[in-house]
Amino acid sequence: MKKLPNISDAEWLVMTVLWAAPGLTADEVVAALEGKAAWNARTIRTLINRLLRKDALRYEKEGRRYRYFPAVAQEHCTRQERRSFLHRVYGGTVTPMLAAFIEDAQLSRDDIDELKRMLEKKEGAP
Repeated sequence: MKKLPNISDAEWLVMTVLWAAPGLTADEVVAALEGKAAWNARTIRTLINRLLRKDALRYEKEGRRYRYFPAVAQEHCTRQERRSFLHRVYGGTVTPMLAAFIEDAQLSRDDIDELKRMLEKKEGAP
């Protein structure tokens, strides 16, 4: 697998739109981000161009317009972000991170039962 690009927080918003609806034009991306980010159309086009340079997006020309498609899978980028966060904030140690999330979260009985099932499954995994 090729190396995943480093995607900034702003670029992540653009990617989220295109992961949800691949093949949008720049104008359609601008419309989708309206109300979600206080950016003008020029800023969003700049973000799209950065993502193209990083090989996070690809495009197909359609007449005078370009349609943009993610060139990297959302799940791969999400995994990379999780790992980066774990290393940056918790020094790569999972237990304090999980403890902090559990302490801060409002967990229902179903949430707690699901967490227990996940841990039991992990414990039985090779």
